[in-house]
Amino acid sequence: MYARTSVTTAAALLGVSALVLPGTATAATDATAPTTADRAARCGSPLVIAHRGASAYAPENTLPAVDAAGDLGIDWVENDVQRTKDGRLVVIHDDNLRRTTDVEQLFPDRAPWKVKDFTAAEIARLDAGSWFGEKWAGTRVPTLEQYLRAVEANQQKLLLEIKAPELYPGIEKDILRVLRQEGWLDRAHVRNRLVVQSFGADSVRAVHENRPDITTGFLGTPPVAELPSYAAFTDQINPTYTSLTEEYVAAVHRLKGPHGKPLTVHTWTVNDAAGAVRVRDLGVDGIITNNPDVVRDAVG
Repeated sequence: MYARTSVTTAAALLGVSALVLPGTATAATDATAPTTADRAARCGSPLVIAHRGASAYAPENTLPAVDAAGDLGIDWVENDVQRTKDGRLVVIHDDNLRRTTDVEQLFPDRAPWKVKDFTAAEIARLDAGSWFGEKWAGTRVPTLEQYLRAVEANQQKLLLEIKAPELYPGIEKDILRVLRQEGWLDRAHVRNRLVVQSFGADSVRAVHENRPDITTGFLGTPPVAELPSYAAFTDQINPTYTSLTEEYVAAVHRLKGPHGKPLTVHTWTVNDAAGAVRVRDLGVDGIITNNPDVVRDAVG
């Protein structure tokens, strides 16, 4: 697609490094100007977002999955962020380590193998690729810093999900600190390359209150009558595709979010062409998918 370094290898060599407290970033001031997402939506073709990276082609939430999306020409990747026992942020979906790593073999006496019960150094030892295929043996669970650097190196954009925030009180400020440290809270990133979402309404609200300039998304399908209360703190309503109707999408679009722009709808997880065409025709603004090439080709 374009020339780039091997970010998978380079970022993996970074290991687990100490956090450096960042300085203060300047918030974007022109919050009502159209973003990349707004412009794409107006053109009638939904954004295509690689779910956990291009997770049909590489182990989910890993650096190879970021690269796989880049190789397919996909700008937007989605990930899941959780916090370790010693306060580091790592990119993994499940709140335990069993499904996508070899934690049971390395730490057989540590059941139920929750992310929050392991240090970052312990998680860095785990193989997060062999479950997907032998080709991926030795792939690691990335820290958020490593993940951001891979996305940056590929000139991609990030839909960051705060996973299970109820397990990690204060994780929103931790995430904002790392985003600032890695240069992701400047005007260019905030306006065009970053969205923060969660199933937790309080978590989304906390991000909005701490950084009102950041685009936020709520994962779920709130009743239409409750949508105005969500519009006070979120820019996107992001429901599962099985819950969508044309009337619901229209109801979301009728409301303006905290930045004075119509709320948008980014639906998940659509992995086939027919499903992609169906939700496009319902009027969604974005489609989150494990198969971003399939969806892109289906919706143009």
